[in-house]
Amino acid sequence: MSRLHSHTETHANSRIGWLRAAVLGANDGIVSTASLVIGVAASEASRSGILIAGVAALFAGAMSMAAGEYVSVSSQADTERADLDRERGELKQQPDFEREELIRIYEARGVNRETAAAVADQMMRFDSLGTHARDELGLSETMTARPLQAAITSALTFTAGATAPLIVAALMPMSYLAVGVAAASLLCLVVLGALGARAGGAPLMRSVLRVSFWGALAMAVTAGVGRIFGAAVG
Repeated sequence: MSRLHSHTETHANSRIGWLRAAVLGANDGIVSTASLVIGVAASEASRSGILIAGVAALFAGAMSMAAGEYVSVSSQADTERADLDRERGELKQQPDFEREELIRIYEARGVNRETAAAVADQMMRFDSLGTHARDELGLSETMTARPLQAAITSALTFTAGATAPLIVAALMPMSYLAVGVAAASLLCLVVLGALGARAGGAPLMRSVLRVSFWGALAMAVTAGVGRIFGAAVG
C-alpha cells in the first residue's frame, strides 16, 4: 500500500500549453534571424548593415510571434467558451438527452449500459458541465487555451533564439560570418530539438533531425537569394 501511495505520474501533455509556443518561438527566432543574417551577408553588405537588419528582425519577429499567438489562441479560447455556453444551455433544456449522450459515450468505450448509466448519473451529479466538457467536447484544464501565456512564451523564446545568430554575427570575422552563423544556428537547433523532445517525451533523433533539416534548408535558400540579388544589384 505504501508503494501505491508513493507512486506519482508526470505526463508530457501537462506542458503542451507552453511547450508548443516555446519550441515554435525559439525555432522561428533562430531560423528566421540566421537566414536573414546569412542572406544579407551573402549580398556582401557591411557588418553594420547585417546587424541592423538582424536586430530589426528580432524585434519585428518577437512582436509578430506574440501577436500571432495571442490572436490564434484567443480564437481557440472563444470557440471553447462558445461550446461550453452551448453545452450549459443544453444541460438545462434537455438533461435527459444529455444523460443519454453521456451513457452512449461510455458504452462506446467498452462499458456495459448499466454501469455506464450509473457512472453518467454520478458524474452529472458531481459536475455536469465539467463531465460533458471533458467526455463529450474533449476539453480539459490541461488543454485549455491560454492566449497570454502563449504570446509571452513565444515572444521571449523568439528573442532568445534570435539572439544567438546575432551574437555570432557581431563577433565572427567577416570572411567567415555566414559560415559561422550557419554552424552556430544549426547547433542551437540541435539543442532545441533535443530539449523539446525531452520536455515532450518524444523521440530524440526524430525531433533533432526535423528542426535541423528545415533550418538548414531555410538558411541555404536565403543565402542563395542574397547572393543572387547582391550580384544583380552590384
